[in-house]
Amino acid sequence: MTKQKLLIVDDEAPLREMLSDYLLAHGFDVRAVSDGAGMHTELDRFGPDLVILDVNLVGESGYDLAREIAKRSRAGILMLTAVGDLPHRLEGLAAGADDYMAKPFEPRELLARVRSVIRRLGEEEQTPENRIPFGGCVLDMAGRTMVDPDGADVQLTSMEFDLLCVFARHPRQILSRDQLCRLAHNRDLEPGDRSIDIRITRLRNKFETEPDAPAVLVTVRGEGYVYEPAHDEGRRR
Repeated sequence: MTKQKLLIVDDEAPLREMLSDYLLAHGFDVRAVSDGAGMHTELDRFGPDLVILDVNLVGESGYDLAREIAKRSRAGILMLTAVGDLPHRLEGLAAGADDYMAKPFEPRELLARVRSVIRRLGEEEQTPENRIPFGGCVLDMAGRTMVDPDGADVQLTSMEFDLLCVFARHPRQILSRDQLCRLAHNRDLEPGDRSIDIRITRLRNKFETEPDAPAVLVTVRGEGYVYEPAHDEGRRR
């Protein structure tokens, strides 16, 4: 069985060594570098399945590096930071991170998160490109259509469809209203603008089994919304 490849990018030598030894001992193929230059080299040469990326590298922004990874590679991204508050988590997720951990952390938790991200990415790769199960329906991102379990078209506005595509590309990630507006509609959300909430309410009425108790597009109080594909997986069993 081929080992999963992990690339650690952190300028703290003791942490790099500890993580390398720990993850090697748990069956991964591991490389570790201290900066963005090393990361770029290993992205091309090593081809990691997952990058464990420190946010606060000396002289470099981990957020910028995460955006570069997302453009150049299919690797997952697990970001590490000394600050774990909501704005930093949201910035990391917006930059393309699949998960986020605050330092200090327990190595066993990091191992669990690494395995979870790799498993999730593997599941997503098995889904036919552009056709994604969504709330019991199937979203065809290339054809810009959605069909219900009986094969009938679900009527969507262009903005509703764009919003669904954003959720489909960011499963299990909490997205703020501002992020959703930028990613779906390429504009900033104006103060007092509730258009995102209105569209999500309409979408829930179109495919949620219980729109008043949504299980697919879930509200995270004070943070935004998250798409939970696990509910779709349950429907297919």
